[in-house]
Amino acid sequence: MRLEVKVSHGLHYQGDAMAVPLFQRARNRGYHGLDKATEGEWKGPFCFIQGADTQYGMIADFFTEKADTGWQEEIELTRKAIAAANKMTPRPKFFIVCGDLVNAFPGTEGREEQEKDLKREFMNLDSEIPLVCVCGNHDLGNTPTRQTVANYVDKFGDDYFSFWVGGVKFIVLNSQFYEDPSQVMELKEKQDQWLDEQLAGAQTSGCKHLVIFQHIPWFLEDPNEGKDYFNIEKELRLKMLEKFKSAGVRTIFCGHYHRNAGGFYGDMEEVVTSAMGCPLGEAKSGLRVVRILDNSITHDYYAMDDIPERVTLSNPSL
Repeated sequence: MRLEVKVSHGLHYQGDAMAVPLFQRARNRGYHGLDKATEGEWKGPFCFIQGADTQYGMIADFFTEKADTGWQEEIELTRKAIAAANKMTPRPKFFIVCGDLVNAFPGTEGREEQEKDLKREFMNLDSEIPLVCVCGNHDLGNTPTRQTVANYVDKFGDDYFSFWVGGVKFIVLNSQFYEDPSQVMELKEKQDQWLDEQLAGAQTSGCKHLVIFQHIPWFLEDPNEGKDYFNIEKELRLKMLEKFKSAGVRTIFCGHYHRNAGGFYGDMEEVVTSAMGCPLGEAKSGLRVVRILDNSITHDYYAMDDIPERVTLSNPSL
């Protein structure tokens, strides 16, 4: 039975199983309806959608010839993504956007309008596909403050949290705490302590796989590469990658780069996904379809016009 969709005060609600506003489900370091009690059992392969950098307003900012177009192009791209997700079989277990939901930084012109339009468009996502939001640097500011973090949490839910789907544990991180925590050291330390507890608990939780989502990648192609705008400082990077690998993390999904990239640290994969909004590389605007299989996690990136209606829940290389 499909759940009834309700709209109240501009927020998207679902029926009794998800009777919480769409952008308020990530609370108390969990996600409403996606906890171990209800989703802790492995019942077989499934898929989900990972997008990144919807970033309403970047196309007009980046391309001079489109300066007067506002963010209509990003709106149209979001509509294509949602239409594809709604038609996909089997139904994706969730749709996650890995940061930079809008382009305008906190407190700058256009911010509220971009957020309003983004929320309006995602109200059209199938009521049985939970939307999961990850914070990025444009959402919190390059140097986040307690106020910008609080404002984000108020509008989009917790900045870091964990959830379960189909026997798999997922951890969402606030990567700005690794990039520049200078104004929020206390908040950063709280995430560090919470993360250590989550990783330790995962090892005895019986989860089928352990997966991490964040905005800024630890690295783009090589764990030993130098520091630049799009990755995390090397010493911290290697320390955290080793921590994740030792805890059994299988895959880390990121955005931020506006290009497809990634690589491996040992047998742990990091996947950097290009933009739903403004791409900066060869790949067109698109999203990633991820397949959670019995012994592996596979994924493919699709341009918006090429997203498949049917997903095969097996390893396509076999």
